[in-house]
Amino acid sequence: MQIYLLKNIQVVNEGKIVVSDVLLKNGRIEKMAPAITLESDVIEIDGSGKYLLPGVIDDQVHFREPGLTHKATIYTESKAAVAGGVTSFMEMPNTVPPTFTMELLEEKYKIAAATSLANYSFYIGVNNINADDALQANAVKDKVCGIKMFMGSSTGNLLVDNPEVLQRIFSESEMLIATHCEDEKIIRENLEKALSEGRELTVADHPIIRNEEACYQSSQYAVELAKKYNSRLHVLHISTEKELQLFSNEMPLKEKRITAEVCVHHLHFTADDYALKGNFIKCNPAIKAAHNKKALWGALLDDRLDVIATDHAPHTFAEKNEPYLKAHAGLPLVQHSLPLMLYYHSIGKISLEKITEKMSHAVADCFQIADRGYIREGYYADLVIVDPQKTFSIAKENILYKCGWSPLEGFHIPMGITHTFVNGHLVYGNTGWNESIKGQRLLFNRD
Repeated sequence: MQIYLLKNIQVVNEGKIVVSDVLLKNGRIEKMAPAITLESDVIEIDGSGKYLLPGVIDDQVHFREPGLTHKATIYTESKAAVAGGVTSFMEMPNTVPPTFTMELLEEKYKIAAATSLANYSFYIGVNNINADDALQANAVKDKVCGIKMFMGSSTGNLLVDNPEVLQRIFSESEMLIATHCEDEKIIRENLEKALSEGRELTVADHPIIRNEEACYQSSQYAVELAKKYNSRLHVLHISTEKELQLFSNEMPLKEKRITAEVCVHHLHFTADDYALKGNFIKCNPAIKAAHNKKALWGALLDDRLDVIATDHAPHTFAEKNEPYLKAHAGLPLVQHSLPLMLYYHSIGKISLEKITEKMSHAVADCFQIADRGYIREGYYADLVIVDPQKTFSIAKENILYKCGWSPLEGFHIPMGITHTFVNGHLVYGNTGWNESIKGQRLLFNRD
């Protein structure tokens, strides 16, 4: 593997920005010092005026393989991820077939080992009848990111609403339980009420049907179960102001048993954007009224919300162009999450240090990921170089998602990613792509 020396670069790490040289060797960060001099077999990269960030770890993506590869594959979406500075991802079980057994889980790992340009982990899914299979993951909790549970609302057979199954998972899981929380009963009642009005529904009805109360009731139930059994709960894609009362900033992240994630689209869009974007911002949980966005930003910055992710969920252009009730829910975002946060940094909304905390450090801490998420000697060299002078606009010609579109098309980003290293290998850089070395399976430091 090539040795790299990053010279005179601004290292954004652990709440500070420090100019340093950084030596990458054998896949790891070998040394950090004010000045490192090496004479041979080293590729030097001048980092003057640029920033070095730890690679983003996205704890919630849908890469659609196996079974839904007309939308995306692990290869295509991991490539898009790397171009956006995401060096590790954790992928969800709602593929075809759903990842309900250890055998199916290992099949995904085999696909990723052969094709993924980023590091990877996969959740095992749980439904009302497979608790035994899901809990088998306890035996390999150092090799699997967690159990994914759709509490209250889902598609297909991923729903978990049996109280006995819920109590068993929360009481017996030795792993992190990641939950999608929306109450199906409330959603159905809201949909029936809307349909009874005798008009054609549009995407503007989406945040009314999948409203704040549906999210709050389900999240509250998950938190109650976690407190009852002292479970390790991670609530995904918080989208409402009301849910924020369920989460705390009164203790360090590493001591929390209940944590929460916010996604970039809930920090960026509001219900006002349905008029322009239509079904292309239809997602679950729904993008809601603007006061929720304001509250989410406040909770992110004061640490009630712990991590930033994408819930990257690509669908084809045709699938999004269906009438509202048939249009698929989900947005492709993994290539543009860090660039979008860099935009918010440029307008003074969030610091680079906070971006690094919420997209790298905190994800590593939440999931107890081994040797990643920080820029430290001995850690894997998952790194991103950002040039504050490189501007670009998101457009079809630079979108790498297999689906070929983004809800952010036309948006201008004032800072650009010039290099992405995965395990010390320069996968993406100014000179193009080097796909000769694939990503690695994430490991976890769990007792």
